[in-house]
This record gives sequence, C-alpha cells and structure tokens, in this order.
Amino acid sequence: MPDMITLQDIQDAASRLQGQVLETPCVESRTLSQIVGAQVFLKFENLQFTASFKERGACNKLAQLTPEERARGVVAMSAGNHAQGVAYHAQRLGLRAVIVMPRFTPGVKVERTRGFGAEVVLHGDTLEEARAHAYQLADTQGLTFVHPYDDEAIAAGQGTLVLEMLRAQPDLDVLVVSVGGGGLIAGMATAAKALKPGIEVVGVQTLRFPSMVNAIQGTHHPMGTSTIAEGIAVGAPGKITQEVVARLVDDLLLVDEGDIEQALLMLLEIEKTLVEGAGAAGLAALLRHPDRFQGKRVGLVLSGGNIDPLLLAAIIERGMVRSGRLARIRVSARDVPGALARITATLADAGANIEEVHHQRAFTMLAAQNVEIELVLQTRGHAHVEELLGHLHGAGMSASRM
Repeated sequence: MPDMITLQDIQDAASRLQGQVLETPCVESRTLSQIVGAQVFLKFENLQFTASFKERGACNKLAQLTPEERARGVVAMSAGNHAQGVAYHAQRLGLRAVIVMPRFTPGVKVERTRGFGAEVVLHGDTLEEARAHAYQLADTQGLTFVHPYDDEAIAAGQGTLVLEMLRAQPDLDVLVVSVGGGGLIAGMATAAKALKPGIEVVGVQTLRFPSMVNAIQGTHHPMGTSTIAEGIAVGAPGKITQEVVARLVDDLLLVDEGDIEQALLMLLEIEKTLVEGAGAAGLAALLRHPDRFQGKRVGLVLSGGNIDPLLLAAIIERGMVRSGRLARIRVSARDVPGALARITATLADAGANIEEVHHQRAFTMLAAQNVEIELVLQTRGHAHVEELLGHLHGAGMSASRM
C-alpha cells in the first residue's frame, strides 16, 4: 500500500507555510536534562500566534483549497486549539470560517475563536453531536470540512515542525510526542523516518484517554471522562493517522494526571514557559519512564500553551502542596488566653508564613479545656515542615501534619 503522507507532502507544506507560521526555537534545557538523565531539546510550539502547532495543519489545508472552495468557506468542529488555528488562518486568507463547538465550551475559548473572526455555533452536549452538526453545515452550506487530525493535508502541515527540529538539532535520537487523534505524530513520524531512518518516534497518551494505545497495541485500557490534557482527550484515533502510527511509530507510552501536572509546573518554574496539559505530556513521559530515555538526545514538542488560568492556579497550588511548600498542620494546646499568639510566634521564629488559621473548640475529640488549631503554612519544603513541628513540640505543644 502506498504511503498516504510522504516526505514530499511535508516539504511542500513547509514551502506553503513559509512566513505564515512561526519557525519556533528548538533548544536544549540543561536543567531538565540533568533532572531526567537525558539530553532534552524543547520545540516551543506554544509560541505560535494561537499558542499551538495546530495552525500548521490548518494553514496547509486552507492554502490548498480550490477557488470555488475558498469562495464558499470552511467549517470545523473543535473546542480547542484546532478552532483557533482554522479561524486565524481563514481570517488571514480572507475566508469564511464556521466553528462548531459543544455547548459546554468555556466562554474564554468561544470569545478567543470569535476574536479571530470565525462564526461560532454552539451545538450539542458532546463532541460527537457537535461534529455531526458540523458535517451537516458542510453539506447544507457547501463548506469544506477541516478535520482536526484525520486528513493528509493536516498531518503534513503538523509534520513540518520535524523539518525545523532536525535542521536545528540534527543529532536527535528520539522524538517524544503527545498523541490524541494522531495528526501530529503521523506527520512527524513520516518526516523523521524519511530524513533519519534510525530515529525513534515515541507517542504519549494519558491513562484516561488511551485510544491510540488500545487501537495499536490491542489493549483494553478503560477510557476516562476527563483529563487536564484535554487537547489529547480523543475517543477514537483517526483512520489515516492510525495506519501511519502502526507503520512508523516505535512505541506508545502512558502517563497519568500527576505526571502531567508535575511536568507542567517544571516547565513553568524551570523554563519560564506556559504549556497546557497536552503540551506537557512529552516531558511527563520522561519523568515517568526515565530509564527508557537514559543518555539519549530527546526532542520534545511543547505542543500548546492554552490553559485556563483557574486550572493553572489549582495546579500550582497542588504542586506547592506536593513539594511541601504549602503544608497543613494541626496544633492542640490549652485553651488559655495567648495560646494562639504563642503558636504564631513560634512559627514566625522558625520562618514559616501563615496563610490560613482555623481555630475550633466544638468539633474536636480533645478534652474540653483544650483547643485545636489548623494552620495552612507557606514553607521552604518538607524538611522545613518537620523543623516547624519540632519547634512546636519544643514549646510544649502537640502538633502534626494533616
């Protein structure tokens, strides 16, 4: 069977994209390299104008429409980065774009897509219902449907980033790529294997949405309902992309929510770069499976940076708790005037900052003349928390972590 997507398709796409999308940096992260024990090179696709690689495929697809198709316009179904990529490049090319999104789509995504000049239609409670409606609009209004991943032109556009990566870092041993429907990895694997047959291509999915893993490896991992990597939360892989993955991808790995949260925070703290859950899945795989990549030169794609600020705030706070920089302790003391002042003074002397105090008499199993105080503290880490408990014990109070 002939290759559905070829290196030539990807090179042609790169010519079309010249000056239309950013050639993003691909540079080594020395700190991450030390942490994971491999040489890590990051491809900053979160710096694209719509903050994701998706505009490569969208632009390549739109650039190839016939004059008749251009006159009628395009329709896409997406609650995420594909919507923005299609809307932005349609606006630049002067085309009508209709984007169908499920009704539950966060307002900020709807507004951003409208901001790129698209007509947003909110329809259905699931992605499936929204997709069916988009196909219906394509039929009734003569619009060209732009699929988020299962399309040769889309996959070829996404694959252009490998040409840039291998130009910048020709010695890469392995590429680690997050996988949803498979458009990105299909394009990347096609280009990478054609240019450098020895290179390894590894896909990453979340444990909650292992659809490509199940399809390729014949496993029956259960499908979840939600993930912080919503960009790769795809129920079924594409037909075209699955064929390419089966033929060219060396391995598929699974990561869990905690791995993704940790990777996202490391990129924020170490690299000062913001990625969404799906964009951090590659680094999550290096953290979860370090032996698999030991000593290799690894190319990672930071594939998108569109994360809801409230979700980001929650992830940062949870990360602080995991690293011990935010800790909850319970102190019990005699219920006498000045008891709380003694506790806070002891903590201040030991260098902790108090974020919350909850002082209670009724909901406790302690003797009636005792009081239980719960505190949330900002500290320097786990060792510092132990030190604080020691100070409290030394001051004659009973204290424990919660």
